[in-house]
This record gives sequence, structure tokens and C-alpha cells, in this order.
Amino acid sequence: MPAPGLVPRSELVEVGSEPADPAARAALDAAGAGNWRPAAAYLSDGDADWSTRYARLNPFGDLAATDDTWLRQWREAQPDNPEAAQVQTDALVKRAWEIRTGKYASQVTREQAMGFHQVLQEAAEVSFEAVRLAPAGDPNAWVMQQPIAMGQGWSHERYRALWSEIVAREPHHYGAHAAALQYWCEKWLGSNELMHGFADRAIAGAPAGSLLTVLKLRAYWEQVLRDKSAAPLHRSAEYTAALDAALADLAAADPAHPGIVPARGWIAYGLIENGRPAQALDLFRAMGREIAGPWLYYGNPAAVFDAARTKAARAAA
Repeated sequence: MPAPGLVPRSELVEVGSEPADPAARAALDAAGAGNWRPAAAYLSDGDADWSTRYARLNPFGDLAATDDTWLRQWREAQPDNPEAAQVQTDALVKRAWEIRTGKYASQVTREQAMGFHQVLQEAAEVSFEAVRLAPAGDPNAWVMQQPIAMGQGWSHERYRALWSEIVAREPHHYGAHAAALQYWCEKWLGSNELMHGFADRAIAGAPAGSLLTVLKLRAYWEQVLRDKSAAPLHRSAEYTAALDAALADLAAADPAHPGIVPARGWIAYGLIENGRPAQALDLFRAMGREIAGPWLYYGNPAAVFDAARTKAARAAA
């Protein structure tokens, strides 16, 4: 039995896989049944901030990546709809990465690489259309280009030009910053120095509650992932300071922030690695059924996530 306040392991799901918003769930169900109109209405809701509107696109991109009948009908009926073009961009990017798989480049076959680049180029072409259709203040069409930039190996100069378009419209966009950290990390097109420099600059200019402090925790994780000998960084004064800053940022965040569950996951992981597992228990309770943080990158996320929860519960007992 799990500790009080923790759901059973059998009920765990990956973050974002089951939208909690009833309107999102209804729109997804309707789209799956071939009716695009509820999705169009839901995604065009202008009351939410740009980071939230971007996060709302994700499950529709997932659906369209497997069945885009409803999306093609939407695009035919409303060819100038910006959200439809953004969903199509996202769906094509996801199809491309499914073809490539998440393996290292040396393990990707020639056929997979060719299919990946072909579909990614299709995504790029749709993304340029999405940029053309986007309202003046909407950053999300540009945010959608970030995984394309990674997959096509855009130069630093070209990527910085893309970044300037994003931050001119929304300087603290949560999803954009998470994607940019990936571009600047060593495994893609940057280095540890560029990655940490990007995280530090983003955090320095961000307001309390932005959750951009989590970028620093993710940067350390990327560094340790590439260099196992760097694992002691998790107990360093620098990491401890970054973790404490993230905890303060989380306390100031809006509970409806689209990054709040991922932030809890990264901070909980950080507390365990920092030798403070008991402090992570309340974060695990707040996460409920959703698995988030670095555990998503393991082969069996539910198992490693549950093991981490158990460690926190035992430390707190």
C-alpha cells in the first residue's frame, strides 16, 4: 500500500496524457469522433495566457499524429485558422520523431533518418504558414518551430533569430524555455556552458512564479546524464541554491500554471538527489496520479517514480 495521500502505482499516468480540464477532454473526444468544431472553439479561447494556450495544443497534436481526419476537415473548412495550423505543425513534428525514434543518431537507420527529415520538412513548411496566420502577439507558431530547429540542426545564429521572435511576444513562455534548454544542451546543438548560461539568463529576468527556475535543475540533470562523474553536483552548494530558488518559485506560482506538475516532479527529484527526500513527499502528494520530471525518461516511468515516492515516504515517517 502506498503512503497516505499517494495514489496506488496502478493508477499512475504520465503528465498530460489525460487532460484534467473537462472541456479539453470533451473536445478531444469529439475530434476523435470526427467533429473538429469543439477543438476549434476550445483552442481559440483567448482568456488564457500564451503558455497555457500552447500547453493546450499538445494533446490535440498527439491525437492528430495518429488520426488527422478531423484536423484535415478543420483545415479545409477554416484554412486561415492559426490554431489549426499550429496543431498540424505539432502533429507532423511528432510523426517525424516517431519515425526517427529517441535513439542516438548512431543507432538510427538510414531509412528512419530519411523518413524523419522528409516529414520534418513537411512540418517546417506548415510552420511557416502558421507563422503567417498567427495574430501579431501570438508566440506559439514560433515556439512550434523549436523542435524543427533541433531536428534540422539550425545554426546558433538562425536559432537566436527564432528565439528573438518568441521572446518579443512572450518573454517568459514556459514551454519555449523548456524547448530552448534542449537546443542549447550538449546532446543537441550546444554545450554545458551554453545551456547553463541560457538557464541563468532566463531565471535572472523572470518574475516569481514563472517556474523558469526549474530550468537550472534540468540543466544539471542534462549535464549529469552526459557525464555520470558529475553526479556529486546534486549535493553541491550551487545545486542546493538552485533547488531552494525553485521551491520559492513554486510557492509563488499560480496553481493553474501549465508547468506546475512538471515543476513539482523536477523539484521532488532534486530534493531526493540533494539528500532531502522527506521534503519531497508533499510534492508527490500534490502530483496525484501524474508522473512528471526526469522519471518520464526511464524505460518504466511508473516503477521508478513509485520507488522515489516510497523513498520520500520512508524518509518522512
